[in-house]
Amino acid sequence: MIYVDNAATTKMSKTAIHTMTAMMEDTWGNPSSLYSIGQRAKEVLEKARADVASVIGAEPREITFTSGGSEADNQAILTAALLGEKSGKKHIVSSAFEHHAVLHTLNKLEKMGYEITLLDVHENGMIIPSELEAAIREDTCLVTIMTANNEIGTIQPIRELGAICRSRKVLFHTDAVQAVGHIPLNVIEDNIDLLSASAHKFHGPKGVGFLYARKGIRLTNLIEGGAQERGKRAGTENVPGIVSMAEALKEANAGMEKNAEHLVKMRDRLIAGLKEIPHSALNGDAEHRLPGNVNFCFEGIEGESLLLLLDDKGIQASSGSACTSGSLDPSHVLLAIGRVHDVAHGSLRLSIGEDITEADVDYLIKSVKEVVEYLRGFSPIWRDLMAGKKQFIL
Repeated sequence: MIYVDNAATTKMSKTAIHTMTAMMEDTWGNPSSLYSIGQRAKEVLEKARADVASVIGAEPREITFTSGGSEADNQAILTAALLGEKSGKKHIVSSAFEHHAVLHTLNKLEKMGYEITLLDVHENGMIIPSELEAAIREDTCLVTIMTANNEIGTIQPIRELGAICRSRKVLFHTDAVQAVGHIPLNVIEDNIDLLSASAHKFHGPKGVGFLYARKGIRLTNLIEGGAQERGKRAGTENVPGIVSMAEALKEANAGMEKNAEHLVKMRDRLIAGLKEIPHSALNGDAEHRLPGNVNFCFEGIEGESLLLLLDDKGIQASSGSACTSGSLDPSHVLLAIGRVHDVAHGSLRLSIGEDITEADVDYLIKSVKEVVEYLRGFSPIWRDLMAGKKQFIL
């Protein structure tokens, strides 16, 4: 089996598994308890907080542990929105291809009377800084732009976007779920006020994540109850998961440069091979993209059939976000960069991992070529294209 859906989830590292198991066996106390086993749990919890903070250049008190990226996105955006409302500012700027954890939260706020501006991301999937600057108004309370897109892998000029927000005194949030552990990030240097991350994207456990909030930003609670997480997220902390996440993040950060070098080499080899397929197109910027992301559209086929036939060949891939895999609609990300519905339906996302080999890449290229040719062989759309009844788009 070749697993190439790491953007959906990564396999837990041996370090993360060992750490989590050890915590479950030896450090199972409630960190809010005063007796020794509870205080031991609190000690490792706070060490994990410090470890996570150090990777992104934050202070430990600026880290709040969550159930994952979606919760962190929700809390960050609602916090900024309510802070803005207190000063009469109810305008938010985002982009058209954010993760649905962001877009659905913005939809909720829109129903509550907030005005939302969604920036275009253009054909290469990039935000133009001057367009963000033009979109910020006197009543703008938040800009939320993802660091790297979960489908097409484009990496935004976060530092520049954050600097614009800082100069205009507007809070800047970034959904960094796909970026943390894979590309360098520093919340100070990158001018980030709020940042969301999820452990299972960098070989940690599912159901654990964190929210960075710059000191001075008072978070709005999503979960009421106890005084855990400085009173900003009620509920007994998942100590085994949190400590496992911290170890996975440290490991990913330590190997980042070496892993990225290998992934970029394999990624570019894969892109070059898939470009040989007629009437295909790479989605997203060729240069400013995650090391392990490859996303293509193939004209004249359906992505679902492509995935099923690749599965028969032992290849585990996807057509886009795992969060919307049950939807029959084409990817909102691909539509946002200008792909028409028929082309967007024929998409394939290959998010490779650090263990991929040249032989794996060559097998992927060979298999995708075979399946695309096979599917086009009995596609009525492809027959019409070849006969000239329809015009090729790609």
